Amino acid sequence: MRSSVLNPLDLACVFLVVFSSLFSPSVADPRVSEAGILCLKSNVTSTANIVSNFLDVMRVVATKVTKDRWASASVTTPLPEIYALAQCQGDLSQDDCLVCFAQSRTILPRCNFLAANSGRLYLDGCFIRSDYYNFFNETIDPQHDMVKCANQSNVSANQQARLRFADKVDRVLGNVTAVAPKNKGFAIFEEERRGGVAGVYALAQCWNTLNENGCRECLENAMIKARNCTPADEGRAMNAGCFMRYSTQKFYSYTDGDSPKLGIIIAIAFSSAAATSLVLISAYVGYRKVSKKKEVQKKLFGVPAIVRKSNLNFNYELLEKATKFFDDSRKLGQGGAGTVFKGILPDGRVVAVKRLVFNTRQWVDDFFNEVNLISGIQHKNLVRLLGCSIEGPESLLVYEYVPNRSLDQILFDKDATHILSWQERLNVISGTAEGLAFLHDACGVKIIHRDIKSSNVLLDEHLTAKIADFGLARCLDPEKSHLSTGIAGTLGYMAPEYLVKGQLTEKADVYSFGVLVLEILSGRKNSVFGQVSGSVLQSVWKHYKSNSLAECIDPVLKDKFPVSEALNVLQIALLCTQASPDLRPSMSEVVEMLNDRERIVPVPTQPPFLNSNLTPGDSSRSSNTNPGISNQLTNSEISSASTISLR
Repeated sequence: MRSSVLNPLDLACVFLVVFSSLFSPSVADPRVSEAGILCLKSNVTSTANIVSNFLDVMRVVATKVTKDRWASASVTTPLPEIYALAQCQGDLSQDDCLVCFAQSRTILPRCNFLAANSGRLYLDGCFIRSDYYNFFNETIDPQHDMVKCANQSNVSANQQARLRFADKVDRVLGNVTAVAPKNKGFAIFEEERRGGVAGVYALAQCWNTLNENGCRECLENAMIKARNCTPADEGRAMNAGCFMRYSTQKFYSYTDGDSPKLGIIIAIAFSSAAATSLVLISAYVGYRKVSKKKEVQKKLFGVPAIVRKSNLNFNYELLEKATKFFDDSRKLGQGGAGTVFKGILPDGRVVAVKRLVFNTRQWVDDFFNEVNLISGIQHKNLVRLLGCSIEGPESLLVYEYVPNRSLDQILFDKDATHILSWQERLNVISGTAEGLAFLHDACGVKIIHRDIKSSNVLLDEHLTAKIADFGLARCLDPEKSHLSTGIAGTLGYMAPEYLVKGQLTEKADVYSFGVLVLEILSGRKNSVFGQVSGSVLQSVWKHYKSNSLAECIDPVLKDKFPVSEALNVLQIALLCTQASPDLRPSMSEVVEMLNDRERIVPVPTQPPFLNSNLTPGDSSRSSNTNPGISNQLTNSEISSASTISLR
């Protein structure tokens, strides 16, 4: 996809002036608009290998689509079996096909294959499907086939005009239905505007896995559905085995053999053109080809060109070899966003490679958000992002290698061989605070992490804390008091004003940090958010009010800690978790309080989740504010392990 940039723009302009009066074929368009998506829960019982099988089958499909513009593939061992099909409409160019396919791969995982779902996605330019049985010969699926009608401008026309428009739709749909089965499953047809009745353009496409009879059966069914959209300006029928669309706007691109009328016009134009024009044509074609490739580079997976050309871009094959082809022996951990592997680069550097699993519609934003925001930032308490790979079948993030796992694996693992001492815990708290203070104030822009929790704090060989996973991070304009956004993060660590109102400030990170500190000091995970019997916040506040804070310290320390210092840090944590953001200190103030033992720590006055105006109830799963919010979250509603994204 790489090529040098040519600039025959002047020649192309001359060519366009010479021939614009002779013909005006449609400009190519990858047509990545979403026509329909269907996600279905399967009856698969063996789910252990779903992620790896899905990635494997998509890798095969991607390779074939790049070559042939369509692909069918399957992975049958180990279970579960996964079948996949991808195909571009017959009029798309190779470059536009790749753009459309790339876009479809970013949307299909919205169906969440981690939950054993199957998915069908219809973009206007291509189709992709993944399922747990062989569906390649399916023509129609009465239960799940879809139809979409749009734009009703013809509804107000008189009855006669509406009937004439419907007749025209019938003719173009009937034509593509008749032609496509004998023309490799593809046909386009149009009728121009006449007598005040809009022109109509139609396209039919069967998937290449169907034979001629199957294609005909599918299109005849689709034709009935699409024609029922009249008098709408546009209709789409999306069957298991085919796609049909009509519109009053020309939406497709001509290819060789599509239109006899275009062939005649081109012949006339060529016969009237001099040899110089042929040179201009060649220049224009070359310019268009280079422009197309540049457009693919810009659109493919939404990748900024700067990533491809910078030292952030890692070769996919190199990372495959570095991780022994993602061998289980190199696996460092696995979460909802992907699996992390240890990699050894040819120059001897040890890195951590995150192999992403895209199971939400926001994965593209999260991926490039992390690359763009964090790649240039360095601090001893932030995990350094070294780069990414965007050329292979799945996207990869490359980080510095942090050998001592995440804080939660050491802190909450009953079988952990290392028990963190008081000083080690204090160092982790101070390091995390310094990293957050740097993000908020010291790096030139105000970056809010949004997902501070124990699993996102890694420990290096010296047990130095390093904040990781910036996929949810957001920049806040220093001129603005807050950023209004849909909520995203992990329940149990989310500030009440953000959870309820979607108002994001750096004080949301302060709240999360406070929860983290209480977990570190108590050795208890904040397992149930807002539940008195299980919430670390409520438990510590109760001990604070009864002057028994020392009882909150992790019993495994066996009183081997300075009591006054421990009480001081607990009080700082309670300050950070006050319900009102205005009462919480900034992270720079927290760092000062932790480092200056002579500094007086203010007394916390407002316990978390006792102010009914700031406490979340059932609305915590929505970005809308509910004025009738209840005071507490019940055990059956939400646990702190739940990670949500409602952006």
